[in-house]
Formats: sequence, structure tokens, C-alpha cells
Amino acid sequence: MYYLIPGLGADERVFRRLHLPGPAVVLPWLPPLGPAEPLANYAARLAAAVPLGQPCWLVGVSFGGLLAQEVGRLRPLARVVLVSSISSPAQLPWLLQLAGATGLHRLVPFGLLARLPRAAQWFFGARGGAEYRLLSEILRATNPAFARWATAQLLEWRGPGLPGAVRIHGTRDRLLPAGRASINYLLPGAGHFLIVSHARQLSTILHELAAASLP
Repeated sequence: MYYLIPGLGADERVFRRLHLPGPAVVLPWLPPLGPAEPLANYAARLAAAVPLGQPCWLVGVSFGGLLAQEVGRLRPLARVVLVSSISSPAQLPWLLQLAGATGLHRLVPFGLLARLPRAAQWFFGARGGAEYRLLSEILRATNPAFARWATAQLLEWRGPGLPGAVRIHGTRDRLLPAGRASINYLLPGAGHFLIVSHARQLSTILHELAAASLP
């Protein structure tokens, strides 16, 4: 069983190109209980959809990767895969670390990227056509209150990362650059939107991981 956690503001549409070796459930975002709800508390509510004794895969994309790790702490039979995400706060680019330390992110209008779709396309690495349209739709539909909460949780996350999590990243990720940290699968030319743009390669990797985990 696969439990899929999309990135900030995204939904099940980003997973539509994946071909998984087993059944999958997309965990929908829950409204935060308030602007200060801790990530661990939110993850515990999200984990209610994952049976405690069930061996499974948790696949988290971007901000969803943080939640996959937090849910993974609560579900010891789950194996975690991080797509375009981080496994340690130190992997945030320095500018985002500065924003988190100073609170500058609170001054950012959260609809800005939706109003600048071409800039968003560049940051996310979305190619033209269907990818660009999907990204634009996701940005327009993102709830500002949720985006504000999730951004704060990302920038203020202190970890620790979950040992054994598999990292899949693109070499051209401009939002969360690969950096020098250990990455299990580095996809040449892929940007932050690789869940869509490189779905075929990602599907192959997930099949390989599933096969390697068989007794």
C-alpha cells in the first residue's frame, strides 16, 4: 500500500502520471487547528488514515516529505520516500534558513507566485503545456492560510530527519537545491516539479524499491 502526501497546496493531480506497483491512497490536506499547530500534532492527525500495523510506503513530495517523516515516526512499519524534499533542516538553502530565523517569510504575500506564473514555472521547473497549466491551477487554488502555516512549519522545522528515508531529487531543483547532502536517486535535469515532469523515471525507481523490499 502507498500513502501519497503532496506538496504545499497541491493535491492528487500531481500523482496522476505515476504508475505504482500497488494500491495507493492520497492523504488529503487537513485544515490546521490554528496558525501555531505544531507539525508533529498535524502529522498525528494525518496518520489516523494509516493503520498502525500495516506495512506500507509513505511517499512525500516537497513539504509533504516533512510530514511523511513525522508520520513515519508514528508508523514503524512504513518505509518513507522523499521526493524533492529535505531530510534535515540544514538542507534548506541559506536564504530560506535566514527567512525562518528572522521571520521574514511572514511578510511575503502568499498569492505572489500565483500572480507571477512564469516566475513560478521557472522556480518549480515545470515545462510548458500541461505541466505549466497544472502548476498554475495548483497555485491559484492554494489556501493562503494553509500556505502561511505550512511555510512556517517548513522554515522552522528542527527535525531530526527519519533514518532510512529514501531521497529522490532533481539536479535542477531551484526551490530546494540538492546541495551536498546524501541523495539516493539524483535525476539529471529534473526540477522541483519532478513528481510530474519525471513521473516515468520516478515510477521506475518506486518499482525497484518495492522489488528490493520483498523477502
